[in-house]
Amino acid sequence: MIKSMTGYGRGKQLLHGRDITVEVRSVNNRYLDCTVKLPRSYIFAEDAIKAAVQKAVSRGKVDVFVTVDSTGADTSVVQLNRGLAKSYAEALNALAEELGMPADISPVTISRYPDVLTVTKAEEDLETVKADLCTVLEEALANYNAMRGMEGEKMAEDIGGRLNHIEELTAQVEARSPETVKEYREKLEGRMREVLQSTTIDESRILTEAAIFADKVAVDEETVRLRSHLSQLREMLRAEEPVGRKLDFLIQEVNRESNTIGSKCSDVAIARVVVELKAEVEKIREQVQNIE
Repeated sequence: MIKSMTGYGRGKQLLHGRDITVEVRSVNNRYLDCTVKLPRSYIFAEDAIKAAVQKAVSRGKVDVFVTVDSTGADTSVVQLNRGLAKSYAEALNALAEELGMPADISPVTISRYPDVLTVTKAEEDLETVKADLCTVLEEALANYNAMRGMEGEKMAEDIGGRLNHIEELTAQVEARSPETVKEYREKLEGRMREVLQSTTIDESRILTEAAIFADKVAVDEETVRLRSHLSQLREMLRAEEPVGRKLDFLIQEVNRESNTIGSKCSDVAIARVVVELKAEVEKIREQVQNIE
């Protein structure tokens, strides 16, 4: 199933006390261009996030937005500077002895002095954090790909309908092309009679001229190739892997065959059909630009 290059997906989970939100959005681009925006303290996970995106997306300009509320995951640790506390206690006892005062010292008293007790944030397990971010990313990518798949299904349906129309127009060209040769022969014969004022006409000359004309306006090869391209396009629309670039190339070939048919045929009826055919090809080309 083909996918659109334009899409949006969101994932949100509470993992290990962290409220993680990941949003993925993309627009058309010739190649894959992934940009990740996340809090500075989580920059270590950027490469892992990009690697996960590369597995899920083949091309497009993809933006990934990560927000993390780690309030619930904050773990603080109180550390005791034993040497400093002991020094404070000894200094206070010495001061009390020197002043002849009772040494009213308690742990609470010493804890109030600078740097005796310090509070630090516990170190995070970076691998666990990285895994949690990627878990939420997978959810966002699943929703993102689901949306792209729905859009791709609509585009495939639209393109399929236009391919059917192109096939009908090709059949009209094939039916009309022999008639142009017949009409040319009749017109040529009429002109020769008018010029020569005689009923005796050189049939071999007419046959030769008609054959030359038929060779010039023959579009059999172009219509055969055109039908082959249409068949390949239908197969690609049913493919599971990304086919956007192949579709883009093939639709250029369809346009080339259409132009050749138009340049070969001077018939007004065929010219009108070719104009309509090229209009359908252009609409398909516009759609293909948005397919992954």
